[in-house]
Formats: sequence, C-alpha cells, structure tokens
Amino acid sequence: MKTTHRSIPGCPPALGPYSLAVQTASPLLFVSGMTPWDPATGKIERGTIAEQTRLVLENICRIVTEAGGDLADTVSCRVYLGKMTTENFKELNAVYADYFPGENPPARATIGAQLPGDFDVEIECVVALKNQEHKA
Repeated sequence: MKTTHRSIPGCPPALGPYSLAVQTASPLLFVSGMTPWDPATGKIERGTIAEQTRLVLENICRIVTEAGGDLADTVSCRVYLGKMTTENFKELNAVYADYFPGENPPARATIGAQLPGDFDVEIECVVALKNQEHKA
C-alpha cells in the first residue's frame, strides 16, 4: 500500500504525471524533485542559488510536515544544479547545512544537470517517518 500526496497547501502543484510525494508502508516518504517555486507569488524564484535552495528546502519541509514527518529524519537527498560551479556548490552547501545541521546529515548526491524550465536548483529526498501508521 502507498499513499500519494498530489496537492499540499503552500506547495507547488504537480506539473506532470507524478505525485509530490509517495508514502510507503515502511514507512518511507519519497519526495519528488522540488524546484524554487514561491507559494506567495505562484512563480519560480530566479534569485541566487542560496535563495533558490532555501525556497526548495522550505517546499520540501511543507511536504514532509504534511505527511507527519520531520526533515531531521531525511535519509537521502539528490540535489541537481543547473550550473555545477564551485561558487554555486558553496552557496548550496551553506543553505543546505542550515536545514541539515549536525554530524549526521542525510546521504547526498549532487549532480550537474540541465533542468526543465531552466531551473537552477532541484532537490528530491527520502524521509523515514517515525512512529507513523500508514495512511490508507
């Protein structure tokens, strides 16, 4: 059994044939790649890598919270950068460390990729939901 999360208040809508997140009976929550969509404007943010990363991680936090989880229980992330430069990587890491502090951050891969819509940052993750019964 799985639960799909297609519409979450304050989060970008699914723009294609996918769910924003899928919760399994394990219980694991698989969060689809989030882009720097600003819920206040309904548009993609085209600011700095740091600004975009913060917005992406805030969107992920909303999804994880809606599923009854906590970002601290993230086990892995895939980060996609539109331009893999040393400066962009540093900016990303500075913000990312605010959301995943401490000595036990999630596993992570950072990949340079041409992203649809020419986004600069996209992040997907897997979260282990604690003390959760599967929602039917």
